[in-house]
Amino acid sequence: MSSHATVTDLYEASMALSYLREGMTKDATFSLFVRDLPPGRGFLVSAGLEPVLDFLTGFRVTSDDAGDFAAALGCPPGDARSLVGLGFDGEVRAVPEGRIVLPGEPLLEVTAPLPQAQLVETWLLSQVSHQTAVASKAARCVLAAAGRPVVDFSLRRGHGPEAGMQTARLGAMVGFAGTSNVAASVRWGLPASGTMAHSYIEAFGDEEAAFQAFARSRAGPVTFLVDTYDTAEGVVTAARVLNTLRRGPGSAVRLDSGDLAELARRSRAILDGAGLPDVAVIASGGLDEYRVDHLVRSGAPIDVYAVGTKVGTSADAPYLDSAYKLVEYDGRPVMKLSASKVTAPGRKQVLRADGVDDVITLADEEVTGGREPLLRRVMSAGRRTGAPDTLAAAHDRFVEDLAAVPQHARRIQDPQPPVPAVSARLSALTSQVRRRLEEGVEERRRVRTLRNRRSG
Repeated sequence: MSSHATVTDLYEASMALSYLREGMTKDATFSLFVRDLPPGRGFLVSAGLEPVLDFLTGFRVTSDDAGDFAAALGCPPGDARSLVGLGFDGEVRAVPEGRIVLPGEPLLEVTAPLPQAQLVETWLLSQVSHQTAVASKAARCVLAAAGRPVVDFSLRRGHGPEAGMQTARLGAMVGFAGTSNVAASVRWGLPASGTMAHSYIEAFGDEEAAFQAFARSRAGPVTFLVDTYDTAEGVVTAARVLNTLRRGPGSAVRLDSGDLAELARRSRAILDGAGLPDVAVIASGGLDEYRVDHLVRSGAPIDVYAVGTKVGTSADAPYLDSAYKLVEYDGRPVMKLSASKVTAPGRKQVLRADGVDDVITLADEEVTGGREPLLRRVMSAGRRTGAPDTLAAAHDRFVEDLAAVPQHARRIQDPQPPVPAVSARLSALTSQVRRRLEEGVEERRRVRTLRNRRSG
């Protein structure tokens, strides 16, 4: 049976095989970073590192994997035999999960024998890119809610169950109050949250009978979905049932459609008039940070926001312009000169001062001026350097970092992200390597021109 080693792009296997055939197994450093922020983002939240470290710890190409690679490449099985037993015994330096990061800054750097570092590229990019995008979207929802609880309802419309699990975890990382996802609730000890579907009300035919039956099936506070037919009447019915059963404190009504601000005001008035000031109003239905921000600014008396589809898919920015690029091989700094995709050479570090005042440097530059290095060594010789990180620790880092983000980057509408500076040494190395590469290109062009003249 194949392992996760084959969850990769075909060209990764092609390159790894070629490197092995050519004896190119010296250490290589690849840097994973996001080139530019999507529109509407003032910062990113680093995420996905823990699953990456789990993957690298167990990474090993089996004979079945090699057979699958050979089949995909259309070559005899023996041609891929050199991959068998290939594991990961390199180093990873990374920004811990939950930290605020900016464009151009490495989220992680992998240093390992070239075939190893190449073959893991696809998995690392897919994990870090998706999870960083979703964590950043979720963080903006927390900002928009301005202290009100936010709950994850994304599982049913996310990009599959695995993405749903990731969203629940990432939501908790940035401060969500709970999740509808039972498996995620159990796995990470998150508060489980949920009500009922409209189909439940419809199945009974009578809204009050449905509410009564639902309350009988659960001990303690309950939440009633009140907009199946007429929302105001639904709230009146919910209030009557709650009062009859004496289940008010801790209970709630949920609004899932319509003009949520106006319906929340009407619902609050009905509940208060029925002597139920402790019954909360929950809003859901296509919410993201933009709608939450609008509702909060409008003064809508909404106590809890449930976000789902648009957050779990990061709907307005469903991907990041991320890259995993070779920056050094066998001690030689390398870079790419392609238009709009130039990379900086050498192993790097990010040094941060207060206010997310960042400088991208070479990895061996001295830390001065009270700055803090963001990248930490988290794996050495293919093994974690410490115990697995916890959600609580990642959340604490997020809270501390978010407090330092400038207000112009925290805005929901038209945020302006901070721009990291580049150290003098990194700039000098970049210029030096660029000059060497451009001179090589010019020399090859000159030789080709001479050859053509002679042959003509």
